[in-house]
Amino acid sequence: MTATRQLVFWGIGIVLLGLALQVLSPILLPFVVGVAVAYFLDPAVLWLGRRKVNRTLATVLILTLFFGAIIVALAFIAPLVQSQVVGFIKQAPELFRALQDRALRLLARASQELSPENVEQLKAAAGGLAGNALKFAGEIATRLWAGGLAFLNLLSLVFISPVVAFYVLRDWDRIVARVDNWLPREHASTIRRLVAEADAMIAGYVRGISTVCIVLAIFYGVALTLIGLDFGLVIGLMSGLISFIPFVGAAVGFVVGVGVAVVQFGEVMPVAITAAVFVAGQVLEGNVLTPKLVGDRIQLHPVWVIFALLAGGLLFGFVGVLLAVPVAAVVGVLARFFIGEYLKSRIYRGGDGPGA
Repeated sequence: MTATRQLVFWGIGIVLLGLALQVLSPILLPFVVGVAVAYFLDPAVLWLGRRKVNRTLATVLILTLFFGAIIVALAFIAPLVQSQVVGFIKQAPELFRALQDRALRLLARASQELSPENVEQLKAAAGGLAGNALKFAGEIATRLWAGGLAFLNLLSLVFISPVVAFYVLRDWDRIVARVDNWLPREHASTIRRLVAEADAMIAGYVRGISTVCIVLAIFYGVALTLIGLDFGLVIGLMSGLISFIPFVGAAVGFVVGVGVAVVQFGEVMPVAITAAVFVAGQVLEGNVLTPKLVGDRIQLHPVWVIFALLAGGLLFGFVGVLLAVPVAAVVGVLARFFIGEYLKSRIYRGGDGPGA
């Protein structure tokens, strides 16, 4: 098969795969979650396997520990989080209106130094900002509910994902061996090398960034609760858990947390302390957590990660967000490979290149 035919073959395959994901995205969530759980728990099963534990028994033990830990954590945290989430949703319109009123009072104080036209423009901007913020929050909640947290999807996550995780984790070695047998023999070694590179990148990045998010969620949640901020636990957990999107978690948490602090306390010092919590979190993340847990070896630029997450969400919804980083890692590995081949080719080097 010529190089041109190979490119056409793989190009058609990628297009068909994308179309299949687009069509099947509404039902893929539990399967993607199950495969992801199996992928990241496979090292633990391998560790037990090296100690002569049967693969099936090791799979049962690891999955039991994993899902048991999740259930225990939810049993302790879920009631408190649920009450704060419900309270925050109920009070969100009042919080926005209170912030708008405070902004208007500040404008009134500054009106002596501004023209009446400028004051009216600022009032309109403040009102529009509050309205747009409410609308934006509502749209996000609606999309999350429709795309990832609808009742049927939630049930499928609870009942289907563990089953998928069990069978994939139990048969992981056989699945890998079967796929390896399907590789084109001429390029098998190159494909294995690229897959190993992508695997190391995906595993390192996602495991590292997951740990970073969990640590930040605990830090923000505990710190905001200790300073007495209303809904501090929910705001902190939300800010930490969405920190896998570079800069977004801290920015969202800062805006929401400081906004609630302004309405709740109305004094400079508590608001400054609330802001300092998020500044400290960013210092902790940038100087300790990310360098230690993620490092520079992952080679995924923050801008590329943000683009991948937005593109995945736009094309495939919540499933696309889950697949965004692995796909971005694979694309990055392939891009570096093809650039390396291009730099060694006659197209780049001219008469000095191979085959000249």
